[in-house]
Amino acid sequence: MSDAAALLPAWARIVHWLEEHAPGDAAALRPGASEAALDALEDGLGFPLDPALRALLAACDGVVPRRASDEAGAFLIGYGLLDTEKVLEWQRYLASRAEEAVEEGYEDEVGRTSHARWVPFAQALTGDLLFVDHREDGYGTVGELSFGDPDHRRPWPGLAAMSDDLATALERGTPLPGVGRRPAVHEGRMLEWPAL
Repeated sequence: MSDAAALLPAWARIVHWLEEHAPGDAAALRPGASEAALDALEDGLGFPLDPALRALLAACDGVVPRRASDEAGAFLIGYGLLDTEKVLEWQRYLASRAEEAVEEGYEDEVGRTSHARWVPFAQALTGDLLFVDHREDGYGTVGELSFGDPDHRRPWPGLAAMSDDLATALERGTPLPGVGRRPAVHEGRMLEWPAL
């Protein structure tokens, strides 16, 4: 089964759990992006989207933007899903950071703190990002980029694995493997991921 095909059942489990236990987060989900919007995103990127990321955006084109930490929508370990426009905006930002690093003689920073082929799909209020790597080496892996850290982490081999881990942690109420957080519902309306 492809990563894109495996993502959809795991995503459906997450949405079902949110509807049952975190209605604020469920209400923050936006309808999926149209084929035209996804094609426009790929045109803007200049390369095809990872199929699993395309499937995720087709199922859910981000969440209602959050302005404060007490607003719902950050059910992905504290990150809110980006819509197609924000995906492109953040990818262009990372591409410009990588280009600036090269121009300033810091080529070793490229691939550590930014890259033109990293495609962000979720953002925390702090500005930190979850992204899917679109380089040949590491294609499809999910990375976590904190702008306060000198390097990024790669907690999942792909979006399907991430979604399955999230769905399982939600359904069982267990810690998320390798991330050091556990799910908890705040005020009966939104999901939080406090550290263990």
